[in-house]
Amino acid sequence: MRRFATFILGVLATVTLSARFQQQSTPQPPTLVPWKLTESEIREMVGRVRAGRDLTPRTWPAGARVAVGLSFDVDNETGSLRDGRDTPSLLSQGEYGSRAGLPRILALLERKKIAASFFVPAVSALLHEASVKAIAKSGVHEVGLHGWIHERNSQLDEATERDLMTRSLATLERIAGRRPVGMRTPSWDYSPYTISLARELGLIYDSSLMADDRPYEVVAAGRPTGVVELPVEWILDDFPYFWMDRASTVRPTMTPDEVLSIWKAEFDVAYDERSIFILTMHPHVIGHRARMAMLERLIEHMQSKPGVWFATHEQIARYVKDQAGLGAAR
Repeated sequence: MRRFATFILGVLATVTLSARFQQQSTPQPPTLVPWKLTESEIREMVGRVRAGRDLTPRTWPAGARVAVGLSFDVDNETGSLRDGRDTPSLLSQGEYGSRAGLPRILALLERKKIAASFFVPAVSALLHEASVKAIAKSGVHEVGLHGWIHERNSQLDEATERDLMTRSLATLERIAGRRPVGMRTPSWDYSPYTISLARELGLIYDSSLMADDRPYEVVAAGRPTGVVELPVEWILDDFPYFWMDRASTVRPTMTPDEVLSIWKAEFDVAYDERSIFILTMHPHVIGHRARMAMLERLIEHMQSKPGVWFATHEQIARYVKDQAGLGAAR
């Protein structure tokens, strides 16, 4: 009887802990009553950050039809740490990214002669300095800003967000040897201050918003910012297809072949439209063996077509900015 009671108490503790973790990792609903908003309040809310003019150039370098930006968010353990989830099992899922996933990714990119962008939380860089140095050592890959500990910007005040962005830039510059020029916000999350802070810190591009499939200029409160947006999308992210987390409702639902069919179709349309193809991946997610084999097949499909420009996000943003005659952020 005592053993059974101990078992029940253990189950209840586990359920309670899981619920707490789920609550921590899920943004809380707003306290406002949406249907009581006035039209002006709605317009102000919606207008904080919008898509400005389409920046798709007439031609890509060397007459290419499409620009491909492969990107990897090197989150490792920070996805758990930011929510106070510090069990060895969960943290080992993140550690896999630096220990097994990243070496496979770098080897694949080297074999295929492709440059890519790596967005790294500062804490991940501190925990895995060798990983960041390996990315930078290639001389072709980009290291971009991705927060301090994968925090949610929308939960921060302006002073805290500025401090974390500033410290993150300094940390990445010290370890990678070069100051990042672009950002991807953790969880693609924005605060009312994010874009103004990006301009203040001299960033030339962002890759966190979803208003288009094409590059565009970010508009803040109705005014062009000069910041290039290289938009993302959940269907072009490995996480919703493959991630497994016992402490939440997230479960993998797709096979590598099914995901390959989606990503190939997305690329083919981008190729036909002469636009961009931005793919977001994570070393601790895509870096597993069967998924890496799928990624290699995707790259081979893209390389089988003439006129495909593989570039870092920085290279794409600088080219787009130059072709559009976009001066310094204003």
